[in-house]
Amino acid sequence: MPNKITDLNTPTTKFSTERALIQLKEITQKPHYVGTENHTEVRNYIIAELEKLGLTVEVQTQMAVNSKWRAGTNTKNILARIKGSEKGKSLLLLSHYDSSPHSSLGASDAGSGVVVILEGIRAYLENNPNPKNDIIILISDAEELGLLGANAFVNHHPWAKNVGLVLNFEARGSGGPSYILMETNGGNKNLVQAFNKANPKYPVGNSLLYSIYKMLPNDTDLTVFREDANINGYNFAFLDDHFDYHTAQDSYERLDKNTLQHQADYLMPLLSYFADANLENLSAQEDYAFFNFMGFGLINYPFSWVTPMLIITVIIFFVLLFIGLKRKKIHVKNIFIGFIPFLISLIITGIFTFFGWKLILKIHPQYNDILHGFTYNGHFYIAAFIALTTWFTLWIYNKYIRKNNATNLIIAPIAIWLLTNVAVAIYLPGAGFLIIPAIIALIILAILLFIERKQVNKILLFSFLVIPILIIFVPLIQMFPVGLGLKMTAISTTFTVLVLGVLIPIFTSYKHLKKLSQLFLLIGILSFASASFSSGYSKEKKQPNSILYVFDADNNEAYWASYNTEVDEFTQQYLGNNPLKGSFIKNPSASKYGTQFKLHKKTSLVNLQKPLVIILKDSIDDSNRIIQLQIVPQRKSNRLELISGNTLHFKSLIINGEKLEAKKGEDFLFTTEKSKHILSYYFTQENEILDVSFTIPKDEKPKLEFYEASYDFFTNPLIKKISNNPMPRNEIMMPMPFVLNDAVVIKKKINL
Repeated sequence: MPNKITDLNTPTTKFSTERALIQLKEITQKPHYVGTENHTEVRNYIIAELEKLGLTVEVQTQMAVNSKWRAGTNTKNILARIKGSEKGKSLLLLSHYDSSPHSSLGASDAGSGVVVILEGIRAYLENNPNPKNDIIILISDAEELGLLGANAFVNHHPWAKNVGLVLNFEARGSGGPSYILMETNGGNKNLVQAFNKANPKYPVGNSLLYSIYKMLPNDTDLTVFREDANINGYNFAFLDDHFDYHTAQDSYERLDKNTLQHQADYLMPLLSYFADANLENLSAQEDYAFFNFMGFGLINYPFSWVTPMLIITVIIFFVLLFIGLKRKKIHVKNIFIGFIPFLISLIITGIFTFFGWKLILKIHPQYNDILHGFTYNGHFYIAAFIALTTWFTLWIYNKYIRKNNATNLIIAPIAIWLLTNVAVAIYLPGAGFLIIPAIIALIILAILLFIERKQVNKILLFSFLVIPILIIFVPLIQMFPVGLGLKMTAISTTFTVLVLGVLIPIFTSYKHLKKLSQLFLLIGILSFASASFSSGYSKEKKQPNSILYVFDADNNEAYWASYNTEVDEFTQQYLGNNPLKGSFIKNPSASKYGTQFKLHKKTSLVNLQKPLVIILKDSIDDSNRIIQLQIVPQRKSNRLELISGNTLHFKSLIINGEKLEAKKGEDFLFTTEKSKHILSYYFTQENEILDVSFTIPKDEKPKLEFYEASYDFFTNPLIKKISNNPMPRNEIMMPMPFVLNDAVVIKKKINL
């Protein structure tokens, strides 16, 4: 990634990161989630900046409902267009301007994307271009609520019908390199080749990452374009410093400026290339495996090569094995002995890391409150587990190197790498580049078998050969726990042992291998010590905590509730020293990680005005039951959630006139068999009413629960009256992200 940014002295025809940072500072002064005055102010600022560029700006106001995320709101997308000279498909630049409710400043996610597009378009227009394709700028709304702005554009705006390609700029942290993720319903062949033709300076990504991304519940706006309109696109997202994601610490000051430059270094060449490229033929039937290698862009080859490459590699392996046995440089007994240290290293380090992290969570229970799973000192833990894995692997091999030679010892790593690639070929061809270590290991084996020279020459040659393995796989070793949480560090230690296995012929020449292993042991111990010493909270590493007031209108009871595992000096003011553990309700408010209340305490009732639920229609039509409800908040509310107390099968759902129906060939739009969540609706206007209509089988009897929430915990005079003037969060605390927080909630049931 870039190691410096472009400053204010950069020519106006070029992208200036410092100019973009001026805009970023302006739009990230306060949280600006949907429905707030700050959200409106940010929208007006972006509109003004686009108008300064001479663009005509349109605000698309549209009710949007996402059936996958079961969320809805009234969206306001910001749109502008640069007309092209030809009538081909349009290029769309995409990011979103809302921040995550309710405390995130949204600098990385996705203020960074907004300002990269604003400054990128400014620099592009400064060159007086005459693009062949229309260039559409979409700064979408309500992405954080369920990709709702993208949903509104794709399904309701006429411009969407002509979009040929989307460049989307996102973030899941506040630093590190920006990874390329390609989204397509077909094959990625043309997208990979077009990307290389555009020739960005610092491409980072591989086909394994997207294979993993598709398995995770982490969609972006671009997903809507792919799923609802079959439009191809590129995601550019950075994820290091994941602990800042969706928090009050996602600020201008904490965003890595080189990361912002990296986003710009994607945008500018891609904008120039795709503004004039043919966007009609980016769909393909064929998928390519790809990975980045410095100086070579994205190295790529078809998925169809994965199995033949594996077969050829296996054949070469057995040929070399046969030759080695015939020449008596390989011995069957020693081959089996060589499996012992390798398999022991794989198994022991994997088990140690898996249960080691569970033990760390027992020692430091506060880590459980960091819901996305990557702690502030997470890099120390990665370093510790990888160092100890390296120590143990070298330590155990040191005992076998004296009894066995490199030729015998490398057989086991090759065999395991090949078995791994068999699984890859069957289940995960996007990871087809995992064949590279096996190929390099076979080259090393061939050198050991056929070349009779001084050992030092071989070691230098081996060291040169393994460089590609280190360049490709060491970043992955770090990336997995950063992106997926520290509970996934065992994947990294497994990769570490696999890589070390290929390096064994190098280590066999080391006279002081034991001392080298001890060095890694020391590094591991010091890393664990550093992690432990830095396990506390500070101004730069704030403690996430949560508090809510929940009024159970059916039982006429009220509770203080928290998602934290333990009380602290802030939550203790409400919960006391010994709150009840667990949740007092069966179906808690929906959250990204399915988090439930962990602490609660009964408290005084206040006179909260319950939402009015009016049954407008309840009728039977053939085999269907059609129900229409009107929910009228009696106070200023931010969101309302509808939860099912029993299993229902929805054939259709209409939210404030926006209708969702089951897809062709499917019986139901969705069911509540696994998830009881029906809808999260976010209010954006005063006196807004929610109208809900749905169709279910006639014999089903809905048991519905409503959770009406307002983000006025600290300003509501009724709550102030019973909270005994508590102290606010101190400077080392912040609201917990990913859950409903600092809210006043009314829970109400209705049986139909």
